[in-house]
Amino acid sequence: MAMTKKAKAFAAAVNRDHLYPVDEAIALVKSLATAKFDETIEVSFNLGVDPRHADQMVRGVVTLPKGTGKTVRVGVFARGAKAEEAKAAGADVVGAEDLLEIVQGGTIDFDRCIATPDMMGLVGRLGKVLGPKGLMPNPKLGTVTMNVGEAVKAAKGGQIEYRVEKAGIIHGILGKASFGQDDLRANFDALLDAVVKAKPTGAKGKYLLKVAVSSSMGPGVKVDPSSTGVTN
Repeated sequence: MAMTKKAKAFAAAVNRDHLYPVDEAIALVKSLATAKFDETIEVSFNLGVDPRHADQMVRGVVTLPKGTGKTVRVGVFARGAKAEEAKAAGADVVGAEDLLEIVQGGTIDFDRCIATPDMMGLVGRLGKVLGPKGLMPNPKLGTVTMNVGEAVKAAKGGQIEYRVEKAGIIHGILGKASFGQDDLRANFDALLDAVVKAKPTGAKGKYLLKVAVSSSMGPGVKVDPSSTGVTN
């Protein structure tokens, strides 16, 4: 199958066998993000863990200092004063039984889901719907809380969740192609720092195995792990 003109350009620009320093990799990905929309810049960390074992799960939240560049819709399960607090903080969808019925009907009009502790009996019924989408509120991630106002503001202000997948890989957002080089690097460092700090006690040997950055429509660029400053 013949390569497209764009594919040829990518192949010529990126040496797939080369490990690029972080800043060089980010700059290269930015330069190749030439779609007609503002592409998302992403990173993947391949970790030396086996998430099939509970003591090797890597999961958490981190606030990207320069934001994500994305508009995040937040849904909140709360009643009374807490529901009003969520609305005042900018939540897009707020409700209780009414929101339960909407979600059960197949409409999920939010990217992050927050709930007060007293609502978890209700929200628990949505486990099969929200769970597979990574939207189930979790106390460890700060999405089951009485401080719903703060949680909503954090979700809209650049906080993201990260979670290792079966193959030991974490995918994360660094921002948009329109972001400055320094801003993307600041977000890269913040996410990597969080992942390193979340290293499970059950992980043995080398932790950060591989790193790569890419844009929505562009090729992956391999990063030299040693250039990240992480010592395994």
